[in-house]
Amino acid sequence: MQPLWSLSLSIETKNTCATIQSDETKTNPELSALEKQLLNDFQRDFPLSPTPFAEIAKRLNSTSHTILQRLRELHESGVVSRVGPVLRPNKIGASTLAAMAVPQDRLPKVAELVNNYSEVNHNYEREHRLNLWFVVTAADKAQLDAVLREIEQQTNLSVLRLPLLDDYHIDLGFELQWNC
Repeated sequence: MQPLWSLSLSIETKNTCATIQSDETKTNPELSALEKQLLNDFQRDFPLSPTPFAEIAKRLNSTSHTILQRLRELHESGVVSRVGPVLRPNKIGASTLAAMAVPQDRLPKVAELVNNYSEVNHNYEREHRLNLWFVVTAADKAQLDAVLREIEQQTNLSVLRLPLLDDYHIDLGFELQWNC
C-alpha cells in the first residue's frame, strides 16, 4: 500500500551547478557544501516531526536557523521550487493535469495568469500544439472545475483536462552530481 503523502524538497536544478543524469554543465549560483548536502540528502525521507528543521540541522551539524535561512535563500534564488508535502493525487481534494494551446505571442501572459492561481503547480511550456501544461489541485472537484473555467474565461482559450486514470509512484529524487 502506498502512503497517502510524503514530505520532500522539490528541487529545480537549472540554476545550480548540479546535473541530474545529464552531461550538461549548470552554473550559478555556487552552492556551499552544506547547501549541496541539504539538497541531495532531503529530496525524500524528510523528517516527520514537530521540529523537522532541527532534525535536519542535527544531521548536518548545523542549526535550524541556518537550515531555514539557506532554504529561504535557495527558494528566493530559484534553486528550490518548494518544500512541502507530496500528496497522492485525489486522495485529499481533487487534482488534474491540464493543457492549453496558447499562441506563442500570448504564452508569457497566459503562463503568468495561470501561475497566479494558488491551485496551480508544475506549470511548464512544452514543444507541442498543446504548449502549456500544468497541474491544478483544489479542495474538491467543484473548486477544481471553477478554477479551470475561470482560466478559460480569463484567457479565452480552452483547457484540456487530463485526469489521472492510473496511479503510479515515480521517485523523482536523484543523486545530485556536482560539477563545480
